[in-house]
Amino acid sequence: MKVAEKLRFLEDRWDEGVASKLDAAELLRYRSNLLGSDLRITNFGGGNTSSKLAEVDPIDRSKKSVLWIKGSGGDIGSIQRKGFATLYLDKLHSLTGQYRGVQFEDEMVDFYPICTFGTNGVAASIDTPLHGFLPFEHVDHLHPDWGIALAAAANGAEKMEEFNRTYGHKLVWLPWQRPGFELGMMLRDAVAKAPGCDSVVLGGHGLFTWGATQRECYVNTITIIDQLGQFVVGHVEKLGDRIFGGAKTKTLANHREIALEIFPLVRGWVSGKQRLIGNFNDLPEVLRFVNSADAETLARLGTSCPDHFIRTKIRPLFVRWDGAGGVAGFQTQLDSALDQYRRDYERYYASFAVQDSPKIRDANPTVVLVPGVGMFSFGKNKTEARITGEFYTNAVHVMEGATALGAAANGAEKPNVLPQAGPAAKTEAFEVHSNYVALPPSEAFRIEYWALEEAKIRRQPPEKELSRQICLVVGGANGIGRDTALLAVQRGAHVVVADKDLVSAQAVAEEVRKIGGKESAIAVAIDIRDRESIRKALREAIAAFGGLDIIVNTAAIFPSSSDGKITDDQWGVTLDINVTANHRLMQEAAAILKLQDLNASVVLVSSANAIVPKHGSEAYDVSKAAVNHLVREFAISLAPRIRVNGISPATVVKGSTMFPRDRVLASLKKYNIAFDEAATDDALRSTLAEFYARRTLTHQPIEPADCAAAILFLAGPQARCTSGHLIPVDGGLTEAFLR
Repeated sequence: MKVAEKLRFLEDRWDEGVASKLDAAELLRYRSNLLGSDLRITNFGGGNTSSKLAEVDPIDRSKKSVLWIKGSGGDIGSIQRKGFATLYLDKLHSLTGQYRGVQFEDEMVDFYPICTFGTNGVAASIDTPLHGFLPFEHVDHLHPDWGIALAAAANGAEKMEEFNRTYGHKLVWLPWQRPGFELGMMLRDAVAKAPGCDSVVLGGHGLFTWGATQRECYVNTITIIDQLGQFVVGHVEKLGDRIFGGAKTKTLANHREIALEIFPLVRGWVSGKQRLIGNFNDLPEVLRFVNSADAETLARLGTSCPDHFIRTKIRPLFVRWDGAGGVAGFQTQLDSALDQYRRDYERYYASFAVQDSPKIRDANPTVVLVPGVGMFSFGKNKTEARITGEFYTNAVHVMEGATALGAAANGAEKPNVLPQAGPAAKTEAFEVHSNYVALPPSEAFRIEYWALEEAKIRRQPPEKELSRQICLVVGGANGIGRDTALLAVQRGAHVVVADKDLVSAQAVAEEVRKIGGKESAIAVAIDIRDRESIRKALREAIAAFGGLDIIVNTAAIFPSSSDGKITDDQWGVTLDINVTANHRLMQEAAAILKLQDLNASVVLVSSANAIVPKHGSEAYDVSKAAVNHLVREFAISLAPRIRVNGISPATVVKGSTMFPRDRVLASLKKYNIAFDEAATDDALRSTLAEFYARRTLTHQPIEPADCAAAILFLAGPQARCTSGHLIPVDGGLTEAFLR
């Protein structure tokens, strides 16, 4: 039977036309990428793949068996050849002579660099001995939800034997053991005692599969995972609406609107120690879980797979709320639940920390579950926030499967002896609910606060000045706004490019994403003369990232006419866009910023014209003078959490939509500046900018980048004690000196 005929859920994505052109190492990369391309096979960053390849020793030119294995912290879905660690297999095996027992297994990691083949500097994974001691050429260690459901079931070993009989396999069960040298030797011994076995189930953890060739390994892996899916899903379908004890609440009719209302509040409150970026998830399976009778109990038990709770923490925060009382009602419930969560987390740390444990980390949750609404997840950036939510969705699938596997079981809920129990943890250490077995808190702590995990965290690059912050740039499609958006992402911010010209805003957002990554920016349409348009743009920002930290408004107009006269309508529109719109924007945004209760910053763009009166620009000059005072008014009314400042640039010609060709030509003629009628728009703008520059002390044209630097100085931590002020960015314009 062909593999494709055995599969119900997965696809055989192997392309022999591609594979036939690859060398052995590239085949490992290819196999890894295929497996990692489907989250049903393994979660992001989870699992590991390896191959034992024949290599020529660079010293004595002899043939050596070399273990190629995913490097520490890598992701098999995106890994490239350079992401694999390489170790002499014989040296790795010889480390058994150095092993002093499970209490000292962490010291074995220090030997891995000594086993490195060649000059490869990639840090070897903690899973290295798990792969190295298995007697197979190609090995996959993955965390499919269906496999973990079996591994986390109180009757898992019994159900594994049923699976073996149903599908003609010979899976072997191992009790829970933290990844490391001890588990590597347990795997070696388990397969030695079970000749012909084709997979190992690690209790509470995951799955090992293998093959004699890259292709065979891939086929065995996807076949067993798919058949596990058929087995588990069959049980889930039989249980139907009774899953998780049945529904306790219903999804609120306007749950997405409610989610956006409470999202900034949740984000602000879980960011008590360090700011976090958010993600919202209302997948059907998530809603079914949070609305269920067993949701709170299962959520409190925590997850089973180590890869899950490293991101999701030992457990999520479950907020009891039925939608009553609006945001204020939710806030009361959140306050109580979060206070209890923090105290529980601190007790968890105190219970298991030893003298050399890393210091306690943030006691706030990274996953928040709200019945009737959905799931909020958080991380240091959008990608991590999304992945954290995906991990907990994986955990929901695991609990669903484990619950279903025990639906027909008779007798006590917790067996006298759990199959997950072993040398690392006895049965009494595990908690069980509806056949789902959670990892003991003691074992969870040993992984969350593992010195090796701490080392992985410390290897991460330092965060940037504006990391974890969300920057809304109104007028971000051109000129100062565009440069502010680009500089903000360079400094680590997530950016919302807002403009009336959505197409241009989308183009700038794409520029931002090329710098900061696919999830670092969004573009939104905004008309700051329309309050509902402002609200919609702010809701889109919240939906994307969870809230706001920095608000910049560069949008303004300069009215002009062929005869130099400004009509009443032009006067009114100028003041509305340049002044009143700022008030509108801040009224709407301030409500969000206050709900978050985090320090935030606002920067409005004024002009040197606010100080320097000019003939023919009265409407613009007056509007900018009003902006100056608006900065001061907002600084007072929004203190102390929200700082409000502004910049006052002299004329910025480059990239400005306020300088279309006809206005540039009019200005050149007004000042008797020679120019070529056939010159490009940019050339004409440069000529005019040079003229303006000669009127300043520095003789430097004011460019959008100069303004962006001043804006983000005021918005950033270096100006944390500055509010109610305006910085001139005018090249030293003496007429604008304050008197």
